Amino acid sequence: MKKYLPLILLILLIIFPLIGRDDYHRHLMILVLMWVVIGTGWNIIAGCTGQVSFGASAFFGVGAYTAGLFSFKLGLSPWWGLAVSGLVCMALAFPFGWISFRLRGPYFALVTLALGEILRHIATVWESLTGGMVGILIVQTYVSKVPYYYMVLALAILSVVGVKVIMGTKWGYYFLSIREDQDAAESLGINTQFYKMLSLNISAFITGMVGALYMVYMGFIDPKVVFSLHDISIMAILVGIVGGVGTIYGPVVGAFIMVGLQEFFRTGFFGLFKWLGAVTDAQAVKVAAKYVSEAHVLGFGILVVLVILYLPNGIVGDWGKIIGAFIPRRKKEVQR
Repeated sequence: MKKYLPLILLILLIIFPLIGRDDYHRHLMILVLMWVVIGTGWNIIAGCTGQVSFGASAFFGVGAYTAGLFSFKLGLSPWWGLAVSGLVCMALAFPFGWISFRLRGPYFALVTLALGEILRHIATVWESLTGGMVGILIVQTYVSKVPYYYMVLALAILSVVGVKVIMGTKWGYYFLSIREDQDAAESLGINTQFYKMLSLNISAFITGMVGALYMVYMGFIDPKVVFSLHDISIMAILVGIVGGVGTIYGPVVGAFIMVGLQEFFRTGFFGLFKWLGAVTDAQAVKVAAKYVSEAHVLGFGILVVLVILYLPNGIVGDWGKIIGAFIPRRKKEVQR
């Protein structure tokens, strides 16, 4: 049954826009699928290759600005920007990786963090190119959310399937060997610098593509949104940790949980506090609703602590443990 779960999920995702006609739910599913792609991009460099990165926002932002600038500056369709955004991010990832992969462990993580912050400042102060804090506004191609939904679904499928295929090849085995012990991998003749660069470029390509699609879908970006450390880079890490670092389907599960949890808090427990406030007309309830709607970070923290304590391999990685907790094993009597 377990091997059919991805296929069942895929069928449900394909027919979802035909079942649910509410734009609110379609928008949430588009965000979920975008996080599947971002989480998959982070997972291949951090989870599979062992190079912990805070740079998801850097490549996401560059991809978004690539699509935006095609329309804002060149007067072309932002879809052309979507077509080349992955390549632009790879062009950024190559020199960055060549320099930064001389560092290991927390030092590499700090450098990736700095990259996103540097690009955010550049996009803020270079107003003649990026519009600064005013941002870039473009006209959306479609009024309906259905075309965007199927585009991001296709990108999510290609990302997950692509990473699965890569991890089954020689590249994937080299990535895993670098994650487990880089020195041992080098002693076996593996060019660790090259394969870390390869992993980073795959991650940058995937993340840049979804960044461009975000620009085309939302129609507006600014540096604070697309280069956000918390909302992009940290969220990508949380998606990977909760779903399962180094697993193929971990980012899929993590994206559904994290977006659902964020919306749970944002809406005040799916409108519960709003309903209580209307019924009771109590000021305390209204104040509590305000704080609850802003407490998603606390919810994220509690969830991550619980996952680290009880499911260190994430939900997908420790799926057997979860099933075992709800379905007790039958005790076999041993006859002597």
